[in-house]
Amino acid sequence: MNPSIRLFFPAASLLFVLLTTQCSTTRENESPSMAGRARLSENQAAAAAERSGSLVETAQATAPSVNPAPDSPAMVVAKASPAAKPAAKPAAPLRRSNADYKADIRTADAALKANPRNAEAYVNRGRAKAQLKDYRNAITDFSAALRLQPSSADAYYNRGLSRIRTKEFNAAISDFGKSLRYRPEDKEAFFGRGVARMELGNFKAALPDFSKAISLDENYADAYEYRGICYSSLNKPELARQDLEKAASINPEASKSLRRYAGR
Repeated sequence: MNPSIRLFFPAASLLFVLLTTQCSTTRENESPSMAGRARLSENQAAAAAERSGSLVETAQATAPSVNPAPDSPAMVVAKASPAAKPAAKPAAPLRRSNADYKADIRTADAALKANPRNAEAYVNRGRAKAQLKDYRNAITDFSAALRLQPSSADAYYNRGLSRIRTKEFNAAISDFGKSLRYRPEDKEAFFGRGVARMELGNFKAALPDFSKAISLDENYADAYEYRGICYSSLNKPELARQDLEKAASINPEASKSLRRYAGR
């Protein structure tokens, strides 16, 4: 699955995993895939880890590496130098342990003791608590961050993920929408909102969210997979098959959904 939010429908029931490396450096949670996988996928967690790039490495808060533009001085020099070697593949985010997340909480506690109005510390602590499945207290921290910084897309996004876990789907939809207000090109927030809508059985409303996520990332396997499941639920088998085959071509795990929802 994608490193962002994997959720699952036991025929129509989803969960959550936080974050990804596509947007910011402040997220930390994980992500999903459908066919009977009840959880937000570890990929989204990895994505989240990438977004956060700090406390979150593997969850959904890993900050993506920045590549120089083709015509930048760095690239011009690299092209001109015969000794230049191809850049190494970015290392996969390391898996973090519960001990790591507990250490993150202690670090955030110390930061908040020094400055009780440190919104970022609340977000970091909330992400760590969510990774430890303490979703209620994570939501409390994200809400505290938003009182201090009402325009924090990361706080809204992470609170939305935790609210999927606590089955507060309408509230999650609202949070993802507010996150998108401040970060309108966030494919993970579109995906998360689509998942929350699916949990409510509103497959038709989920379609535009998955489609938007795909428009932002044409290789977003989870979005193809979930959109395919929506089409299947809306009795559109050909469209379902197309999406599920595409998802399986990108991520072999999606072949489970292909078999289940498209009869192959």
